[in-house]
Amino acid sequence: MTTMNFKPIFGDAEKRPIIIAGPCSAETEEQVLQTAHELAAQNIDLFRAGIWKPRTRPGEFEGIGTVGLGWLRRVKEETGLKVTTEVAKTQHVFEALKYGIDVLWIGARTTVNPFSVQEVADALQGVDIPVLVKNPINPDLKLWIGSIERLYRAGITRIGVIHRGFSHHGESNYRNVPRWQIAIELKRQFPDLPMICDNSHICGRRDTLQAVAQHALDLNFDGLMTEVHPTPDAAWSDAAQQITPAQYHELIGKLVFRKAGADDPEFLQSLDHLRQEIDEIDDEILNLLGRRMGLAENIGQYKYRNNIAILQTDRWNEILERAIAKGMKKGLSEEFVGAILRAIHKESISLQSKVMHQNEKPIEKL
Repeated sequence: MTTMNFKPIFGDAEKRPIIIAGPCSAETEEQVLQTAHELAAQNIDLFRAGIWKPRTRPGEFEGIGTVGLGWLRRVKEETGLKVTTEVAKTQHVFEALKYGIDVLWIGARTTVNPFSVQEVADALQGVDIPVLVKNPINPDLKLWIGSIERLYRAGITRIGVIHRGFSHHGESNYRNVPRWQIAIELKRQFPDLPMICDNSHICGRRDTLQAVAQHALDLNFDGLMTEVHPTPDAAWSDAAQQITPAQYHELIGKLVFRKAGADDPEFLQSLDHLRQEIDEIDDEILNLLGRRMGLAENIGQYKYRNNIAILQTDRWNEILERAIAKGMKKGLSEEFVGAILRAIHKESISLQSKVMHQNEKPIEKL
């Protein structure tokens, strides 16, 4: 794993929470300035607006283009807000820097392509500017980390990430499924990397924005990025997920912002005691799993000697159904118990398969 020392995005100490808001797309100068003035009164940290919009199909609104950068410059002059926009190639970077954009972000459709990320990184060589990296469209943690590494090697040290969820097939309550565990793993590997939740793109609709934002804060995210528009229903892109400045004020007002930690000795002592208990239970679980896999290996030997197939569907169904029923009686969800049992079963099959192949004699050549 690459060692990276990140500098705070804002000044000498990282601000928490980092609050980013603004329209999905800059559409008109009036729309941008109206939104900015109303959000400036709410003390946000960054005003966002898309200038170039990568769309799924041609013919859709692909952003107002460079003229919109002038509107963002006016936002800075009139409100004092810092501004941010998405860049996807060299020309975007040069234009954004020319107009004094304070923070750049790399979108999900760019992060997914290492060539595009490298192009942006090369264009930023020698420039001291914060860059936020959205997760790639597909749930690929290595690809996300690779984008961060490319920027870091170009000399960018003020880096943050934006979790906007992942594309999926089938029914879902989300526009982009959050898969929180991927973001948590990134934070585990890089604890000093600021992580912002883009609740607008995760939700894709207004009614769940607050719940997703609160969940992110409960997971110790460092900030939020939310799309705000003076007339959301008339927006030129992503209308369903945008809210008015007044609705945004209400949303922020209802959120509970958690502390990253505490210094109270009594709290820390109680927490440490509970964590020690968890560590002891985890050790017991691992010991039991080790014993279980030993038994699975013995079963593999019996199956090999009697020429029996590894997978026994009836037995597997019996184990799964019994465990789920017992787990639910103990307050464990069916999904949780099923996920654990499937992981154990997968490892058991792998061990038995290894036993089979180790015992098989190589076929002699004719």
